[in-house]
Order: sequence, then structure tokens, then C-alpha cells
Amino acid sequence: MQSVSGTSSSTLLTLEEKQAKTRETLAKQDIKESDGSQGMLTQADFFALLTQELANQDPTKPVDNNEMISQMTAFSTTDGVQKLNASFDSFATSMTSSQALQASSLVGRSVLVEDNVFGMSEGEAVKGKLVSDKPASNVNIYVENIAGEVVQTVPVGKTEAGGFTFTWDGQRSNGEPAAAGAYRFRIVGLVDGKAAELEAQTYRKVDSVTLAGSGGNIMLNLNGGSSMALSDVVEVSDGDT
Repeated sequence: MQSVSGTSSSTLLTLEEKQAKTRETLAKQDIKESDGSQGMLTQADFFALLTQELANQDPTKPVDNNEMISQMTAFSTTDGVQKLNASFDSFATSMTSSQALQASSLVGRSVLVEDNVFGMSEGEAVKGKLVSDKPASNVNIYVENIAGEVVQTVPVGKTEAGGFTFTWDGQRSNGEPAAAGAYRFRIVGLVDGKAAELEAQTYRKVDSVTLAGSGGNIMLNLNGGSSMALSDVVEVSDGDT
């Protein structure tokens, strides 16, 4: 008796039947073929390609199950990464909006800046802060103009470790108002018995806010014409400078 190997034609689906069955499955899952306008392979595109692959495969050499599972897993991973990126973009936008709202509330208030240089109007009082991690003695605060000339000396004496807040009344050593312009605080004293220059910071009034500054940062525009990033603010003061 002659034996014949192969697959009975009664158990095979025609190409049209396979396509119809796959489209029926996709319709039940509410998945539609993409028109490609998004410029990327979507879930609908993937299933459409998979449909074509299954419909046109060689009946005697069907697609390996492991290969199919590998393709679907790879696509699922890519799709998950895309959704994660979209979530991060949404989160970043939310954070920017929150920072913009926070920055706008600083207009008219004073912020502490890690800088000893400041601009002032004629006779304007300016507040600063001495920062030291050790106690100091014989401390003096020198107010210098842009040329390096000392216009006022404020004797402080002894300070403890930490921060020491002070205010310059905007007067020169002769009692006259200092002219408008750029100045700086220079603080010197004795630390562990040795002469040292101590860190000086200044409080600056926020005049306005730029929401799209350099590098996408939110910038605070300070009195005196300078600006700083919101992230560089050390402290916020309720009162004016």
C-alpha cells in the first residue's frame, strides 16, 4: 500500500479565510490598522504586519511559536518604553508649571544669593549674611565699590559658627549716601587665631521672572540688573532688602 505524507487539505485555511479570521480577531480587540501618519510603528501596524506574515507563510513551514513570542515580547517592551517616555514628558511639564508658579510668587521679595556682589540705588539699605563653619573674632565687614575702594567699614567683633545676618544702611563712612552702582561685601576676621576671609552672601530683591531662560531654566531678575536661576536660591526673605 502506498503511503502519502502531508497535511489534509480539509484542515488548511485558505489565504482569504486566514485574513478574514485575523481581521475578525483584531476587530474584537478594537485594533485598527494605522495610516502611518505618526511616523512610527504602532501597535496596530505591528498586528497588521503579523497578520500578513501569518497569512502568507508557507503551510509546510509555519512560523515557529518561539519566534512569534519573541517578536511580540520585543514589541511590547518597545511600546512600554514609549509610554514611559510620554509619562516622563508629562511629569516634566507639570514640574515646570509648578516651578513657574513658585517663581512668580517671589516677585517683590528678597532672596539670598551666594554672591558678595550686588547693585543698589543711592542710599539704599542692603542686607547680607556672613557664613562660617567655625567661630571667628575681630570680624570686620568692608563695603567696597567697583574700583575696590572701601566706602564703609562695619565692625562686628566676635561671631559664632553658622550664619550672621547684617544690614548696611547705604551710607559712606562720612555719613553721606553712597552713589547708585555696584558694590561688594568683603568680610575678614580671625579663625583659629589666623587671618581669614569669610564667605559673604547678599539678599537681593526679585524684580521679575523669566519663565524660559538660558537652558530652559526659570530665571529670577534681581535688582541691580543681574539674574539667577531659581534653583540657585539659598533662602527667601519675607522683608525687602
